[in-house]
Amino acid sequence: MTARLFTSALFAGLVAGLIAVLLQWSLMESLILEGEAYETGAKTHFAGVPGMSDHAHTGSEPADHTHDVGAAAAAEEAPEDLVKRFSLAFFADFTTFVAWSLLLVAGFATAEKYGQRIGVKDGVLWGIAGFAAIHIMPGIGLAPELPGQPAADLQARQLWWAGTALAAVAGFAMLAYGRNLLWVAIGLALLVVPQLIGAPRLDEFTGVAPPELSGEYVARSYAVAMATWVVLGLTAGYFWNRGQTS
Repeated sequence: MTARLFTSALFAGLVAGLIAVLLQWSLMESLILEGEAYETGAKTHFAGVPGMSDHAHTGSEPADHTHDVGAAAAAEEAPEDLVKRFSLAFFADFTTFVAWSLLLVAGFATAEKYGQRIGVKDGVLWGIAGFAAIHIMPGIGLAPELPGQPAADLQARQLWWAGTALAAVAGFAMLAYGRNLLWVAIGLALLVVPQLIGAPRLDEFTGVAPPELSGEYVARSYAVAMATWVVLGLTAGYFWNRGQTS
């Protein structure tokens, strides 16, 4: 059982990590680089917009010059830096998704102990539930953020995120496998209570990057996370069942 659990998690995490880094690199890396350009001041929000550039640019040189500097900075990143960045991203994603896969497969084993047979289709559903618990529920209060975006105290946000994710995992499990209305009611309460408490927030919204860029980053982050968790659930379910039949 232990060998089956770790083997399933390792292969599923490897596949999901590879998919995650490829999607992040193709869909999100350009947005991150642009966000970093705004963070460093190489680009300025409202630069070049009539009537607005003077408010965003206080120097003596033309505002559109900063836009050119930002574009050049993003374009001139050394190839070896890109390779290093890609390699580190893959290692981080691989490590992260092996850990998530271990938790997922441990859930499979626990469910089967209580008579719930977990097939490949069930694995996909578990992956979708994992995406909802880890990304959607915490994201209601703490959406993905571009580099340099101001935020509340880090420790307070981490505590709220962890509590919300754990409550969501337990809540979804009770909704899916609860045997009576009491368990369903507790599951719903676990989903709602963290949102009623609310995530730590700043008193006002500020930021150096355009809100359009932040909105696109959030949308792509959720799309990449959804695709990766579906792949994770699919591959974890496949390797779990393959290990059982072999």
